[in-house]
Amino acid sequence: MAQINDHYRKLRAGYLFPEIGRRVRAFQEANPGAKLIRLGIGDVTLPLAPAVVEAMRRAVEEMGTAAGFRGYPPDQGEPFLVEAIRRFDYGARGVEVAADEIFVSDGSKQDSGNIQEIFAQDVRVAVTDPVYPVYVDTNVMAGRTGAPGEDGRFPGILYLAGTRENGFTPPPPAPGAADVAYLCSPNNPTGAVMTRARLAAWVEWAQASDAVLIFDAAYDAFIRDPALPRSIYEVPGARRCAIEMRSFSKRAGFTGVRCAYTVIPRELTGKAASGERVPLRELWARRQATKFNGVPYVVQRAAEAVFSADGRKQTGQQIEHYMENARVLRAGLGSAGFEVFGGEHAPYLWLATPGRIASWDFFDSLLTRCHVVGTPGAGFGAAGEGFLRLSAFNSRENVEEALGRIRHELGR
Repeated sequence: MAQINDHYRKLRAGYLFPEIGRRVRAFQEANPGAKLIRLGIGDVTLPLAPAVVEAMRRAVEEMGTAAGFRGYPPDQGEPFLVEAIRRFDYGARGVEVAADEIFVSDGSKQDSGNIQEIFAQDVRVAVTDPVYPVYVDTNVMAGRTGAPGEDGRFPGILYLAGTRENGFTPPPPAPGAADVAYLCSPNNPTGAVMTRARLAAWVEWAQASDAVLIFDAAYDAFIRDPALPRSIYEVPGARRCAIEMRSFSKRAGFTGVRCAYTVIPRELTGKAASGERVPLRELWARRQATKFNGVPYVVQRAAEAVFSADGRKQTGQQIEHYMENARVLRAGLGSAGFEVFGGEHAPYLWLATPGRIASWDFFDSLLTRCHVVGTPGAGFGAAGEGFLRLSAFNSRENVEEALGRIRHELGR
């Protein structure tokens, strides 16, 4: 008999977003005439930029010729895309990253879930709470956990609470308290962004603890203040202790196109059972070559176009649209008496529930009374209880209508 991986049974009965979908479907079936405005799941709504569409069209036509057809792409990504990443994402910020340290993939969600495979099963993992669920769930699937407690937390994972008091960017734990730590800045779900000093403190902790930081910078393009770091490699010493992940999903509307990349510096190492120091880049390269056949050529040409002059201008305008949505929501909800965080350097707003009511109760109230879909903070971890995430990914018309409904039904 094939025995299952029992660690899967330790996960919550339903992943956060399927549970939201279930509740929304039930409401729609009971209220077929209701016009829902979805500010929950962080999916983009604007069409692909013209420069991206044109690049994809040209690439498709090229693939339709004998001379231009291509099969499997290079393991780590097409050189033209890798060089564009080096120049515009790193060189422009004064950061040097080598071509063979960049691994192009089909999404940061996949990368952030798969990266744990290169570490031993008994490594101690730290996450900031509230947390993007993939960080926790994939480590649970791999067996890095004990039985969950009543609050859903797993004792094999160290949770660092993000609170009002620490600006939702918790400081590092005690030296040696964890071997691997996941960081996300700008943060999903809170919208908080780490200052250079806070990020430097994490790098210092990782070096003192011989630990590895997994830095998720999927929302770096939404940072408004040029003084704030967009890459962890802007901090001295980070190349010796950090892996960085970035995505085209939100910065260029690629949620349905799929392209991202992970950077692992050559000098970053981990310890083998024998005590030998092993480059993590080599492990990830082997993992990708074994389990992944690369991102389609057409998609990589589309990603390259994001860095063109027209692409930067057009995708920049899209980001400005979403961030103006965030500003409108933040200002409007604040004037209606809500306590609002985020929305300044990220497309997410972190809304304190009125009267500290439970997150799922506020979600249901928002759905039934305002016909607006948010994301309950409790779905992101115990520290998310009492909050709700709203997304700025929508049309201005919908954002303003949703704001009007919320202010009318729930404002103070």
